[in-house]
Amino acid sequence: MRKTTTLALLATGLIALGCGSGAADKASDSGSDNKASSSANDKGDAKAEEKPAKTAKIGQPARDGKFEFTVKSSKCGVAKIGSDLLGQKAQGQFCLVTLNVKNIGKEAQMFDGSSQKAYAADGTEYSADSGAAIYANKNAETFLNDINPGNQVNGVVVFDIPKNVKLTKLELHDSMFSGGVDVALG
Repeated sequence: MRKTTTLALLATGLIALGCGSGAADKASDSGSDNKASSSANDKGDAKAEEKPAKTAKIGQPARDGKFEFTVKSSKCGVAKIGSDLLGQKAQGQFCLVTLNVKNIGKEAQMFDGSSQKAYAADGTEYSADSGAAIYANKNAETFLNDINPGNQVNGVVVFDIPKNVKLTKLELHDSMFSGGVDVALG
């Protein structure tokens, strides 16, 4: 009981800290966007407009915030994760996305697999399954893992999607408040 209460308090505190830092980042970002767009309008220069982010592919590094992500592989069609005694069955099928996450910032950053999203070709969004990821990762690499600057972890993010669906892209985030970066899965 005491361990559960401590974990709940810790998670609440981390979320509160993240909300505050996300608001500050948004405020500073919007100020710089206004300056860039006003100078573009003053000069009439189309090059000053922001270009859409490039989509990375499997094996290519992609950056969002303080993290550099490299998707190593994606495997769908998995019915169960874990052992016979301890495991989890998919509602549809599990898609296991193996990735490397490197902290490219100057301070520790928490990686949370549940902040990652996957998309089908029709634009349907799927959330990560943190419970299943516990069985897919030996050392809980994708569950609230603090990564120090310059360090990296390899882990598996798990998505439970319908059997007839094929994922086409991932949206990877350094936190639940970041803009994310896209990685094509095919």
